Amino acid sequence: MREIKGAVAVVTGAASGIGRALAVDLAKMGAQLALADVNVAALEETRALLGNATARTYSVDVSKAPAVEAFAQAVQRDFGRASLLINNAGVALMGTLAEVSLEDMHWLIGINFWGVVHGCKFFTPLLQRESDAHIVNLSSIFGLIGPPGQTAYAASKFAVHGFSQSLREELRATSSIKVTSVHPAGIATPIANTARAGSGVTPAARQEAEEYFKKVATIPPEEASRVIIKGILGNKNRVLIGSDAYRIDRIQRLFPSRASAMFASFLEKRRGPKSQAAAGASKTV
Repeated sequence: MREIKGAVAVVTGAASGIGRALAVDLAKMGAQLALADVNVAALEETRALLGNATARTYSVDVSKAPAVEAFAQAVQRDFGRASLLINNAGVALMGTLAEVSLEDMHWLIGINFWGVVHGCKFFTPLLQRESDAHIVNLSSIFGLIGPPGQTAYAASKFAVHGFSQSLREELRATSSIKVTSVHPAGIATPIANTARAGSGVTPAARQEAEEYFKKVATIPPEEASRVIIKGILGNKNRVLIGSDAYRIDRIQRLFPSRASAMFASFLEKRRGPKSQAAAGASKTV
């Protein structure tokens, strides 16, 4: 994407964290904003930070296809167009496969993966009308490597990564839309505090995970926003955020069959004898 000024930017998960930081930065750069989240009160707090920027807020559950289709129709009605789509909404789930329920996994994958698919499916027709358009899909470092205790989360983020790769090539052949997948490391967002925990995860293990997350998730959302916007303007296929993201990417490239085991061993040494829920939550974004 050549320029943010004048763009109509759609941002999901805009009530907090990276989504809120992106809304603030994009508004400062002259974008018009369509902001979505299920937390309406916090979403309005984001809107209040934008000053005189042109912005509208929408209550949207991205896991529901009809809700996202209606959202796209509302954006077309309210703005007449969309040129930048940022699929940022995401949730976390603590626990191993044995500790979490299938219902919890469906909930997470519905938001983290299907939310991205729904956004791309229903907004692409609007984006295709633009001479310069961009899609940004939030994956994770856990879309590059799978740690213990994060089977559901890693599955959703690997899916976003693969989906983005295929979509990028499809759109390259048929339109001017660029696609960027984003892989952040430890971003200081509320995601650990709002995460679900499997029935097998004890309250002590959850508290331990939340405390460890606070120690290692030190990258401000504002920094993540700046890196993402730089990637948009540079038409990057992939954006890594944080030194851990670059480190994990190198390990995965150098030792593809051993990378997950190496990372799990690194986590054990880094945190001491703690639960797998804490290990997984330590880098969730």
